[in-house]
Amino acid sequence: MKRMLINATQQEELRVALVDGQKLYDLDIESTSREQKKSNIYKGRIVRIEPSLEAAFVDYGAERHGFLPFKEIAHSLFKDTAEDGGRINVREAIKQDQEFIIQVEKEERGNKGAALTTFVSLAGRYLVLMPNNPRAGGVSRQIEGSDRNEARDAMSKLNVPQGMGIILRTAGVGKSSDELQWDLDYLLSLWDAITKAANERKAPFLIYQESEVIIRAIRDYLRKDISEIWIDSKEVYQRGYEFMQQVMPQNLHKLKLYDEPDPLFNRYQIESQIESAFSRGVRLPSGGALVFDHTEALLTIDINSSRSTAGGDIEETALNTNLEAAEEIARQLRLRDLGGLIVIDFIDMISHQNQREVENCLRENLKMDRARVQIGKISRFGLLEMSRQRLRPSLGESSNILCPRCQGQGTIRGTESLALSVLRIIEEEAMKDLTAKVIAQLPTDAATFLLNEKRTTISNIEHRHDVDIILVPSPALETPQYLIQRVKLSEAASKEYARPSYDIQPEEKDTILESIEQQKKRRIEEPAIKQIIPDHPVPVPKRTSSRGLINRLFGSLFGVPEEEKQETISSGRTTTTTKRADSKRTKSSDSKRPGRNQKSSGRSRKRGSKASNTGDDSSGQSQRRGRRGGRRRNRNNENTSRGRDKQTKQSSKSSGTNPADNENKQTTNQAQETTTAIPDQGNNPAAENAVTERELQGNASAQINQDESINTPGQNVEIQQNDQSSQQASVPENGISNDRNKALDNID
Repeated sequence: MKRMLINATQQEELRVALVDGQKLYDLDIESTSREQKKSNIYKGRIVRIEPSLEAAFVDYGAERHGFLPFKEIAHSLFKDTAEDGGRINVREAIKQDQEFIIQVEKEERGNKGAALTTFVSLAGRYLVLMPNNPRAGGVSRQIEGSDRNEARDAMSKLNVPQGMGIILRTAGVGKSSDELQWDLDYLLSLWDAITKAANERKAPFLIYQESEVIIRAIRDYLRKDISEIWIDSKEVYQRGYEFMQQVMPQNLHKLKLYDEPDPLFNRYQIESQIESAFSRGVRLPSGGALVFDHTEALLTIDINSSRSTAGGDIEETALNTNLEAAEEIARQLRLRDLGGLIVIDFIDMISHQNQREVENCLRENLKMDRARVQIGKISRFGLLEMSRQRLRPSLGESSNILCPRCQGQGTIRGTESLALSVLRIIEEEAMKDLTAKVIAQLPTDAATFLLNEKRTTISNIEHRHDVDIILVPSPALETPQYLIQRVKLSEAASKEYARPSYDIQPEEKDTILESIEQQKKRRIEEPAIKQIIPDHPVPVPKRTSSRGLINRLFGSLFGVPEEEKQETISSGRTTTTTKRADSKRTKSSDSKRPGRNQKSSGRSRKRGSKASNTGDDSSGQSQRRGRRGGRRRNRNNENTSRGRDKQTKQSSKSSGTNPADNENKQTTNQAQETTTAIPDQGNNPAAENAVTERELQGNASAQINQDESINTPGQNVEIQQNDQSSQQASVPENGISNDRNKALDNID
């Protein structure tokens, strides 16, 4: 059973976990100290235009200006002087200090500012609205197969304003047009509020902030396969309840409040799995290990067999370890939310078939990923290249800080190596002209090494260059930090440099720690639009009860109920038709029971013509409901026909006429009666589709068969006499018009 667990007991951090049983497969952690800006909408102002980059830098209220590429600027924002057609320069299209609405597309990373766009997209529950991008829109790539056609049909019924585009999300599959229209109306009202707020103030300021993590998690992660949503905070539970009551009341029964004394995540044993997402290495069940290393350009994942013995030989061991690694890598990418370029170093395998199996295993496990993923093939060096869409800052970027000692490198220099490096720099400074002294502040262990092991070398430098060298062990400095200061002859007599060495203190701490403190004290900007409440609740779809087994069997024998009919329009004429499946089923039953159909057609002919002669069986064949009953009726029919033949011969002898002539006359009379019963349809357009309701219902008592035919204009009904059976109407080959055939083919 899949569940959504929301832990909000700590004010500083909110965690959302998706579990399948007791296995964690997705994680989202949001900290109050680190504000997420992606998808936020601002009113920005252009501060600099760079033609060499074909971009502009925009001040939208953050400490670092955002980067706006020229291709992300809508044509409606271009200056009036910009010429249409041809290649347009960025300086010709926009101007400095121009203000417009922008949206954050990518978060700030390192020294890079946020990536911006003017093509705003507003995400709802079922739809994504693009109010200024009419060319964009369609169906989500994750929707495949017949669902795409159904999605397009549902979207075609929506009332989308001109100049806007919409995208159907996976949550919108199977929803009615009323539900989709409700979501669209909500997004349109939100866009109206955004444009109104943008006109009231000058840039820069925050207009609209993307929903908080609780609403975002319910909106984006709640699917049909998730059966429960547990929240361990009453306040957060109330916010989630209000959101679901407005947007998805049909799923409100899944929302539950957790009030047990044990922590929620400990109850489902996922705390240790969350901690593994923060570590560099991950253990595999067979004994292997994964190692994640981050670089500026890409992420590398190394697979080590370690103590793995999951195979009979080295090839099988490599295959089994790689299969385990492929499954765990797909899971860790979701937990850590790693994006960008990723290179995986699998254990070398000789067999190409094994390589393809590992690739397919990785693709299969990445199918449930919300991010867009592109996967390559294993190269001859055993490397697989892939890319993953960066939906939000990774878990490490949002939770970790840069190490003040190694600067994010992961390793530091050894004591001896650092001390010798400082000694070389001291000599380089001493060689400069007019140098009075060189002051070096070092970590305690590095200074101890120089004062003892390199005392002679330091004395030689002092005598050779006639300078004083002062080494100050400082407990405030950690390897590899050090400070070297050169004092000129003109400054040596000053009070600052005349003090004893034990009074020398290191300068201010590393600027990295200062930036961390500033980040914690950063103010949180309030958006101009906080919440838009829909005008009316989401429409609840009507539940239609499916027909049971008995009803389906009854319908197959005696026809389709009236409410299942469909009204089909063909060539401007309305015809009541049934579903094609029912008509096919009825026709197949007719072929198995021709006697019943022909007898029913004879009865209908009898009602139409009001014929008085009812002696002959109108079907010519017995109506078979069982073997014995059919044989008895056949014998009775044969006896009856023999008796009639004798009467005919006796009457012909008495009258002196030929029995064949009487037979022909009888056939002619019945043909005339039938012809008068069915009026001429040649000049009547409505007669082309004039099919009785009983025939189109697929009823066993009256079907579209060879007794009656529908003719195109100019054709007559032909009724021929069958020697083996009594009167039976035959249909011409092209008796049913092409328009009608097409109409039947279009019935679902």
